[in-house]
Amino acid sequence: MLTEKCMNELLELAADLGKMLKNGGKIMCTAESCTGGLISGFITEISGSSEWFDRAFITYTNEAKKDMLGVSGATLAQFGAVSEQTVREMVKGAVSSSLGTVGVAVSGIAGPTGGTPDKPVGTVWMAWMYPDGIIEAECQHFAGDRQSVRLQTVKKAFEVLLDKMPKHMN
Repeated sequence: MLTEKCMNELLELAADLGKMLKNGGKIMCTAESCTGGLISGFITEISGSSEWFDRAFITYTNEAKKDMLGVSGATLAQFGAVSEQTVREMVKGAVSSSLGTVGVAVSGIAGPTGGTPDKPVGTVWMAWMYPDGIIEAECQHFAGDRQSVRLQTVKKAFEVLLDKMPKHMN
């Protein structure tokens, strides 16, 4: 269950991100699969977020990833939706298809079904594109139920941006 403490923590992270983006004159966009819009939902809970947030792409299916973000069918066929290659293409597509100068993309297996031995439930690939064009990606293995995996993904997305973006501002 989403506790008040968790909600407040995520809103605080979103507000801090907003201040950093606004002060740096940068615009955010998201490409979300397993979170289904939760990242952008927390962002848009912040009053004035339209000054630093452009749009979200909710690309839950492979077709949506291809159609909306330009993810290659070959990438999806070879590596799957939950892969480094896919989230890198997702974030690049989101930034290039928006006013965004900063982006985050997530694709994972929130469960309780869908896991495999190679990609168990809780596996989430994430990618961030910074204002200098650098893309970084990493895989997380979150524990807990579906909601917990999704909320941990939102938190990690914000924390990495807050931690790493200052060195990529131009």
